[in-house]
Amino acid sequence: METIEAKTKKWGNSLGIVIPKEIVRKEKIREGQKVKILLVKDRGLLKETFGMMEGKWKEPTQKMKDKLRKELYND
Repeated sequence: METIEAKTKKWGNSLGIVIPKEIVRKEKIREGQKVKILLVKDRGLLKETFGMMEGKWKEPTQKMKDKLRKELYND
């Protein structure tokens, strides 16, 4: 799994994101292949999300973050 930073570009009535060729080669991505993209706007979203739920979690926040990291990066 790779993490990249990209700018959106107008593409007809939609927005598109270009995947750098180095990532395409490394991950062996082919035209027409389905990929999953995790979108995170650069606004401290995770910190904001975990902060607003403080005191409402049934398990420790660190344990939840560790589970998320494992699922996202060790797949």
